[in-house]
Amino acid sequence: MARLADYFLVVGYDLDKRVEGEGQGRILQRFPEKDWEDSPFPQGIELFCQPSGWQLVPERQPASFFVAVLTDINSERHSCACFTFWEGLDNSQVRQIEVDEVDEEPAVVQSAQVFAPKSLVLVSRLDYTEVFRNCLGLIYTVHVDGLPVPLETVIGNLLTCVIPIAGGSQRTITLGAGDRQVIQTPIDDSLPISGSSVAQLFRQLGIVNVLYLFCAALTEHKILFLSSSYQRLTDACRGLLAIMFPLKYSFTFVPILPGKLLEVLSTPTPFIIGVNSFFRSETQELLDVIIADLDGGTVTIPECVHISLLPEPILQQTQTALSMVLDPELEIADHAFPPLSTQPSALKIQDKEIRAVFLWLFARLFQGYRWCLHIIRIHPEPVIRFHKAAFLGQRALTEDDFLMKVLDGMAFAGFVSERGPPYRATDLFDDLVANHVERIRQEEACPQKVMNHVKELAEQLFKNENPYPAVAMHKVTRPSENSQNNAHNQKPFPGLDDVAVQLFIDHAAAKLKTAPPVVKAELKSMVPSGPPLDTVDRNGNVMANSARRLEVVRNCITYIFENKMLEAKKLMPAVLRALKGRAARICLTQELNQHVLQNRAVLDDQQFDYIVRMMNCTLQDCSHIDEHGIAAALLPLVTAFCRKLGAGITQFAYSCVQEHMVWTTMQFWESMFYSDVQSHIRALYLETEEGGQEISALDLASEQNRLWPTLSKEMQAERVQKEESTVFSQAIHYANRMSYLLLPLDTSKNRLLRSSGLGDVESVSNSYVTNSIAGSMAESYDTESGFEDAESSDVANSVVRFINRFVDKVCNESGVTNEHLKALHTMIPDIVQMHIETLDAVHRESKRLPPIQKPKLLRPTLLPGEELVMDAMRVHLIPDGREEATGLMGGPPLLPAEGAIFLTTYRLIFKGTPTDPLVGEQVVTRSFPIASLTKEKRISVTLPMDQFVQEGLQLRSSTFQLMKIAFDEEVASDLAEVFRKHMHKLRYPQHVQGTFAFTVGQCGKLVVEHKTKDKNQSLRTLSKNLVKSAKKTIGRQYVTRKKYSPPTWENRSSLQSELDEDEISVSEEVDQSSLTLSSTIRSSDRQTMSNVVERACCRDYQRLGLGTLSNSLTRSKNEPFRISTVNRMYTVCRSYPGLLIVPQSIPDTTIHRICRCYRQNRFPVVCWRNSRTKAVLLRSAGLHAKGVVGFFKSPNAPTAVPSQADSTSLEQEKYLQAIISSMPSYSENSGRNTLSGFTSTHMSTSGGAKVISLSQPKVSGKARNPPRGKWGSIRGSGRLSAYNPDVGTRLAGKESPQPNGGPSEALFLRQQKAYLYIIGDKAQLKGGKQDSFQQWEVVPIEVCDVRQVKNSFKKLMKACVPSSSTSDPNMSFQRCLEDSEWMLHRVLQVSVLVVELLDTGSSVMVSLEDGWDVTTQVVSLVQLLSDPYYRTFDGFRLLVEKEWLSFGHRFSHRGAQTLGSQSSGFTPVFLQFLDCVHQIHLQFPMEFEFSQYYLKFLAYHYVSNRFRTFLLDSDYERIELGVLYEEKGDRKTPQVCKSVWDYIDRLNKKTPIFYNYMFSPEDEEVLRPYTFISNLKVWDFYMEETLSEGPSYDWELRGRQERVAEETPEKPDTSGPKSQRRIVWPCYDSLSKAVPDAITKLLQDLQSLEAELGQTSEKWKDTWDKIKTTQRTETKLESKVRLTPSFSSSLLMSSNLSHQRRSQGVYLQESGVGSSINLALDCEASATSTPVAGRTSTSTLYSQFQSTESENRSFEGILFKKGALLKPWKPRWFVLDKTKHQLRYYETRQDKECKGVIELADVESVIPGTPTMGAPKNIEEKAFFDLKTTKRVYNFCAQDSLNAQLWMDSVQSCLSDA
Repeated sequence: MARLADYFLVVGYDLDKRVEGEGQGRILQRFPEKDWEDSPFPQGIELFCQPSGWQLVPERQPASFFVAVLTDINSERHSCACFTFWEGLDNSQVRQIEVDEVDEEPAVVQSAQVFAPKSLVLVSRLDYTEVFRNCLGLIYTVHVDGLPVPLETVIGNLLTCVIPIAGGSQRTITLGAGDRQVIQTPIDDSLPISGSSVAQLFRQLGIVNVLYLFCAALTEHKILFLSSSYQRLTDACRGLLAIMFPLKYSFTFVPILPGKLLEVLSTPTPFIIGVNSFFRSETQELLDVIIADLDGGTVTIPECVHISLLPEPILQQTQTALSMVLDPELEIADHAFPPLSTQPSALKIQDKEIRAVFLWLFARLFQGYRWCLHIIRIHPEPVIRFHKAAFLGQRALTEDDFLMKVLDGMAFAGFVSERGPPYRATDLFDDLVANHVERIRQEEACPQKVMNHVKELAEQLFKNENPYPAVAMHKVTRPSENSQNNAHNQKPFPGLDDVAVQLFIDHAAAKLKTAPPVVKAELKSMVPSGPPLDTVDRNGNVMANSARRLEVVRNCITYIFENKMLEAKKLMPAVLRALKGRAARICLTQELNQHVLQNRAVLDDQQFDYIVRMMNCTLQDCSHIDEHGIAAALLPLVTAFCRKLGAGITQFAYSCVQEHMVWTTMQFWESMFYSDVQSHIRALYLETEEGGQEISALDLASEQNRLWPTLSKEMQAERVQKEESTVFSQAIHYANRMSYLLLPLDTSKNRLLRSSGLGDVESVSNSYVTNSIAGSMAESYDTESGFEDAESSDVANSVVRFINRFVDKVCNESGVTNEHLKALHTMIPDIVQMHIETLDAVHRESKRLPPIQKPKLLRPTLLPGEELVMDAMRVHLIPDGREEATGLMGGPPLLPAEGAIFLTTYRLIFKGTPTDPLVGEQVVTRSFPIASLTKEKRISVTLPMDQFVQEGLQLRSSTFQLMKIAFDEEVASDLAEVFRKHMHKLRYPQHVQGTFAFTVGQCGKLVVEHKTKDKNQSLRTLSKNLVKSAKKTIGRQYVTRKKYSPPTWENRSSLQSELDEDEISVSEEVDQSSLTLSSTIRSSDRQTMSNVVERACCRDYQRLGLGTLSNSLTRSKNEPFRISTVNRMYTVCRSYPGLLIVPQSIPDTTIHRICRCYRQNRFPVVCWRNSRTKAVLLRSAGLHAKGVVGFFKSPNAPTAVPSQADSTSLEQEKYLQAIISSMPSYSENSGRNTLSGFTSTHMSTSGGAKVISLSQPKVSGKARNPPRGKWGSIRGSGRLSAYNPDVGTRLAGKESPQPNGGPSEALFLRQQKAYLYIIGDKAQLKGGKQDSFQQWEVVPIEVCDVRQVKNSFKKLMKACVPSSSTSDPNMSFQRCLEDSEWMLHRVLQVSVLVVELLDTGSSVMVSLEDGWDVTTQVVSLVQLLSDPYYRTFDGFRLLVEKEWLSFGHRFSHRGAQTLGSQSSGFTPVFLQFLDCVHQIHLQFPMEFEFSQYYLKFLAYHYVSNRFRTFLLDSDYERIELGVLYEEKGDRKTPQVCKSVWDYIDRLNKKTPIFYNYMFSPEDEEVLRPYTFISNLKVWDFYMEETLSEGPSYDWELRGRQERVAEETPEKPDTSGPKSQRRIVWPCYDSLSKAVPDAITKLLQDLQSLEAELGQTSEKWKDTWDKIKTTQRTETKLESKVRLTPSFSSSLLMSSNLSHQRRSQGVYLQESGVGSSINLALDCEASATSTPVAGRTSTSTLYSQFQSTESENRSFEGILFKKGALLKPWKPRWFVLDKTKHQLRYYETRQDKECKGVIELADVESVIPGTPTMGAPKNIEEKAFFDLKTTKRVYNFCAQDSLNAQLWMDSVQSCLSDA
């Protein structure tokens, strides 16, 4: 029973005390005066009566009522009901206040009367809002209406009214004023009472908002409610608490917070608080508080707050259920015939339905929680712990943020301690979790069934609150109307007689004493556990427990214990992969358990090694909380498996599996300890119970608790003592176990204990240890521990501290006595010390173990002139983010591989073999030029299969290669450091002369250098190494002297004797190697030197007709341009070439002045001229900022004195005018050139228009204006100001409606076009104003600056070669590629624009940045697109030499090639250009003479520093170093090529690798590629890799590798017939080599055949050219023969390629017949072709037969025919002619004279023959057949049996046809 009201107070306005001008309240009277013992009086009530402050008001306010909640010191909550009304004050009182206020300001209240608030307050521990409202209202009514009842009686009755707390009774009460109220008590007081507050809360805020608040409250966030109604605040807060049931909120809970206490809101702890909206502004600066505005219906979550929401699909299902309760019409809103009534339930019922949904939700979240309770003591009180990790693991929710936080929260801890005990009273929730889980699980997907369940639960909740539906009538008097209106003469609330009230209270107390005590029997029972958790696997079937995987694990373990080590080794990789899945790991622990006998299993070394590896792998994926109990299952095993190391010394498995963070997690040890204690305590009581069936520990405990009161004192004490000693013995056991797993094998190294102390999850590395390095573990643990030099005692101390912390915690929780605890603390150091001593012996012995056999190191092949700087260092190559090599995408796991890394003067090479034994015989090679290293970072690596590896490096190269290597433990860490230093030295030499291109061939003194630094190496090994390297060099020389045997054409490049044969020494070149630009050279010499140097550019200028270098007197004056030598000394512009093309009319002096206006003095010079329109292309840098403004000022502006700047800008204009005047179109039209002519020529579709003109604009029906040219011109109607942002953005590719990304039509509405367009940088041209008479126009565009290129390249590399694989969808390849912004389309767009302008006859000047990056890209692309010459080998070389090398692109600086440019970083501007060329090549594959491989070759070698071509920043620097002009026939080191172009030339002569077979250019074709991003493809150069041999760009290496392979004799293969098929692995094999294209294959076969026959082979190019000419002539003949004129040559694309494609198409399809088909190749030796039947068009191949007669050659090919008597067999070309019915033969295929004819009419039979004397060798027997005629027998021999059969069949078919 409980009092209805504990205290009654009257609180009024304090007239005497005002603080800082604010009114105060004070308690006028309180009853009873003394505090009750069981409920102290709460302080500060006066604040809560007027939460917004006590104020006087000029008008009477209506009475108000609300309930506040106060929490007392014992955290009991009290309801505090406040009834407030307003009383008038007379003038005397008011004056008194005013007098007080004089010093402030004159009183505001001047009216006759003011009103002060007065509150009647009732404090109670019960929560009956309505009853309180009625009681206080009654007291007020008695007072106001003057009812004939003394107030003291009413209050006395109120304070003495006692009602039951629960039990579902019904009590009628009266306060003695003619009133009657009925109070219903709830049936079960553990369920909250909510009235309709929950439904109200959902109405105010909506479903999603309340769910946010719900999750926020459970995950301990701060929540603040705002409303202008106090009662609503209280209701909302109570509603939120009600839906949290069965969890109880245990933090600050203040539904109504007074304004004076607002600073409470900045408390750091979580809270639920309500505040009046009046104080809204003060809540604005709270950064971490979630604010719910009840009146506005909003919930505001600050940015820094992250609320974890319910896990899906529960969240979705909860929302659905709630919306069905709150808005049942939603479901049927779209129905055609909705049911008549679907009103939501009444508010009270709805409230319970919502609570039922949340109850259902908690039953789903916590289902099976009782199975994860550990009971660790039963007597005297049950002690229960919750095993969080197991619960999360079994529910597969370890990743779930929400549940993790809830389980860690205070509310859940309360839940466990309240609901954990197995014997107690149960409620609705217990029932739900125990008996309805199955139902919930089956129904969760069906909302309708869920609703039915919810309705049932709601009914129970409603019944709990309202047990008696038919309630007797309340009777409560309210104040009468007149008394409320008649307020003026209302007397104040009287003082009450406390004696009278106290009498009532005392009287009631006396009565209670005499009454018999009310005993309510509490119904305790055993709490049912419900169904156990069934384990759910999140990733479902993928890795779960496919039986096959478990089978593999079982078999492997069986093999290990049966000592079948080879079998086990094969299965090992599969097992290690399988162990990623949980089922396999559990299976492993179960299997291993079966091999343990009496806690011990002794293994030999190899078995031990494998078992430890499996254990490590199993533990590797365990999280630190071990949610699947894997570590727990392994714990007993690691102390069971062991091996004998020596006499009496045993090493246990635990010493090799310590490196996992689970062992250092306190939480893991606690849960392990508790589960063990539980099983021991269960065993304790199981003995006493007789029943043998399985009974869970909780059930046992509940039974024991039931019996406890019946036991005698002695029995009770005995049980307590037994339990306590059980816990104590377990604690000792665990102290031992923990010392096993925490003390490292080598106790001198304190590995596990970082400076942060044990148990810090992140700090512990996680790795693998096995027997081979059990000894060397010492070195392998990293030493950041902070205990580096410490003695072993330090290890001991930290382990002791850790175990002590553990013991203290678990013993206090499980009630171990103090004596026992002290005993433990003295024991622990001894345990640890003993263990350290045994470990020392084990450590000593383990060092003596023979190391595991490691794979032999393979030597890489080196280039001529390349030397080793550091010899082999054993490393592991770790897989990176590219998945092909790891076997994840199918195929073998080539990585990780074990081998060695070599550092040479040129490259960094890894060579090794995969660790996976199934691909162990493959060789893995990864290498890149040291000069292309862009980033090196240290990493620490854990190998999944093998030993723990100490440290690693991640090396990135700009050739799109990444090496992640981990140094083997045999590599000392100082050696790794030496390696890094050497690498840096080689990567960034002091000067460019230190690069490989310069140092190559100088003998290397570096080879053995690092061996001396290796402290551990003795002198003997050093000398061994010297001998080895000497042998190696001798061996190398011997190879070169060997007898010459012609290798296949792929390898030609490597032999020196051949390398010399096609060196061209150029006679007219002077030997300049000795010249430098010092002052000793006479100026005339310098001039000639300059001339010679510039020959490449001059050749091009002469080809373009831009001027010749003849004597200045004879130079014809009418040429518009001249070659100026003004820069021959590089004085005008350092970065320009010595000879430049400038307008004829501009003298050199002007140039000196103009160049100052441009950045880096790079003034505009002509670099190309369109041969048709004579428009010229100029390049320059951007103008200096001051130049810009001067340049665009109107020249006519009146200035008093012409300043220096003005005169320069005038000269600039003159310069531009001179260029414009040079254009024929300008000289022809004195006025402006209109556009009409331009459009017409452009639109006429002449025969030249081919598929490539992709940019014809589509004119829609609306646009009536006639179509303009491809893009029209760049002028709109009227003038375009110099800075027109529109043009710029369009050109920059912001928006381009044209089909190939050109600018849109609207841009080109101009009537006229300018003669000269200046493409300038948008940022530079701000503020310029264009004069309307100038003949040029500026087009501002945005270009990406160098920084952008640098960053985008980094991102591109990360996208194409990621360093680690990721499953994040935001990091997918496409997404990363997009983020890299590798802006090719910008450059291409601008280039295409310039091409268009030049093609329409306007000149263009590209004037961007410093004129050496983007300018170079644009200018060279424009020339490539406009001029077919630049698409040939010679042309492209010339283009690069001219635009990139001569015009000073800063290769060394941009490539960061030396120490000086290291800081500037790697910026691949040239690579971007090559990528653009690759994009154009893809779109126009027939226009380029070179192949894609050629571009890749350049892309690789421009960063490799193997050649000098791309070193240094300008011609000036090259001349200074004497590099630019080197004698080509420098015979001293013939094998070293200094120029990449020479190298390509030589290679091209030997192999068609650079040649594009589809090359068949159109004449004068201008290319206009598509430039949309969607049209661009990722260059395969960025992605491809060949692990079998490394990059294929150093051809000598390919040759050498093959030769080595040939020399090793093959073992006789006895395994039976071998398949001809070969598997080609992506990323391992070189595709072009394994599956060459058809033409290459034919050329290869041809060469090998020639070699077999001992003939000198023709160069491939000659062969190819012959075929092409043959075909050309044929086509002509063929087109003459054709009668149908429609089939004209234009349809054949008028190029010789068309026939090439058709004819070869025929052959290549049929090439499967047998040998390769060489019909198309014209030389006798290749005559082994397979005859192919029924090919009518073949005749076109042999134009020679065309002349005689058109024959029907149905079958032809080579056969050996035996001559007449004693004559040898000879190959002849046989033709079977069906029409003439004869078999003719010719000497050779080209021959026209027929050697002989066999008439088929005479043939009697065709039969298989046998070889006779002199028959061709090496031909199988079945290839012979005989033709018997009436006259004689012909013996034939085909090239193989298949061919023979074909011939026989064909002849036979001819015979049968006849």
